[in-house]
Amino acid sequence: MTAPDKRRAEGRIVAVRGGIVDAFFPEGGPELDDLLYAGDVALQVMSFVQGGAARCIALHPVQGLGLGTTVRATGGPIKVPVGEAVLGRMLDVFGDPIDGLPAPEAADHRSIHRAPPPLSDRILRAEVLETGIKAIDLLAPIERGGKTGLFGGAGVGKTVLLSELIHNTVEHHHGVSLFCGIGERSREAEELWREMGEAGVRDRMVMLFGQMKESPGVRFLVGKSALTMAEWFRDDRKQDVLLLIDNIFRYVQAGSEVSGLMGRMPSRVGYQPTLATELASLQERIASTKAGAITSIQAVYVPADDFTDPAAAHIFSHLSASVVLSRKRAAEGLYPAVDPLASSSVMLTPNVVGQRHYDIARAVRRTLAEYDDLRDIIAMLGIEELSAHDRAVVARARRLERFLTQPFATVSMATGPQGQMVPLEATLAGCETILAQDKFDRPESDYYMIGALPVTEVAA
Repeated sequence: MTAPDKRRAEGRIVAVRGGIVDAFFPEGGPELDDLLYAGDVALQVMSFVQGGAARCIALHPVQGLGLGTTVRATGGPIKVPVGEAVLGRMLDVFGDPIDGLPAPEAADHRSIHRAPPPLSDRILRAEVLETGIKAIDLLAPIERGGKTGLFGGAGVGKTVLLSELIHNTVEHHHGVSLFCGIGERSREAEELWREMGEAGVRDRMVMLFGQMKESPGVRFLVGKSALTMAEWFRDDRKQDVLLLIDNIFRYVQAGSEVSGLMGRMPSRVGYQPTLATELASLQERIASTKAGAITSIQAVYVPADDFTDPAAAHIFSHLSASVVLSRKRAAEGLYPAVDPLASSSVMLTPNVVGQRHYDIARAVRRTLAEYDDLRDIIAMLGIEELSAHDRAVVARARRLERFLTQPFATVSMATGPQGQMVPLEATLAGCETILAQDKFDRPESDYYMIGALPVTEVAA
């Protein structure tokens, strides 16, 4: 029997424990990461145990599997369709359609387990991706070809902000956009599918979902399926790719579930011991090369708002920009609830964004930091006890806080105001105007949930 035949051998199930299946192959057998089938149940080889049995994670429910069930090796790992055929489609981890349409007729299928591009092929691009969202463009500009994280606990607006970024950037993005939903609710997937169709950008997007109801193995692998498709557009078509992931924490969570099922000893705070390696294997594939760039924007759930959590800390280390969402600002109704003091970007340097942008961003941060220091005094003694200088700082800071709010197009049906996309120049001019004033004729409320400042006020 030849080597390829050995890899396609048949075996038998010798143990089933939850979502873990052990299969023994008397002759030959699969390799690590190979795809197997026990009836209609897909399995991926994760390791080999004593006696030579392949220990696999089930990618479908295991009901109906029993000892002695025949297992068929496919001779290779999961392969997904790549190419123009996947554009405008909603697919699962295997590249099969979940949009009710026929399967994409792709000319090529590629393994989802791929190595990151070599360092010699990578390039650094000091370019900023303008989003039209004032707080992000001013304080944490997104790097074109970099990785940006939207950090926040439950209910502070990560998915809404990601949806608005899709709305603002996909329409003006000249390459291909790819959305990867890891642990998404079915409702969110359906809403995104409909919204992208209404916006007329679905034909230039690919959507992949490993939904919340699916096994941890599916949620753990769907990100790699999305990256394989993104890499085809970058490497073969030499196009820029916008990759949006919601939520990268659920990738870590799925890895933790898989690790527990595999019987590995948990590490800090119960996470898998392989957390850093698994995260790096995904994040390092998101890179700019000589052929094109993959720009990634990732929503990151922060457990219990604890930014020292190992998952959040490891994700931070891979990012070029971090947009931190604050529960305190969300409670005050300041949306998007971007924390101006905690958010940061490697792009915010004079050499990249220009001296004027850099100086205005620093002045805004300084003003808001001074106001933060004065909050306790105001709460205890009242604003009347402050000096004239400090009262002017408070007036500027409160107007800046409100000016950095913005109505979003993706929630306009629920909130009322029409969404606004604000050019960076209008954001800078508005902040510059507020920073230059000591006394204000207009009340704070006039700066809340607007786009750009009126031209007459900026000119004044």
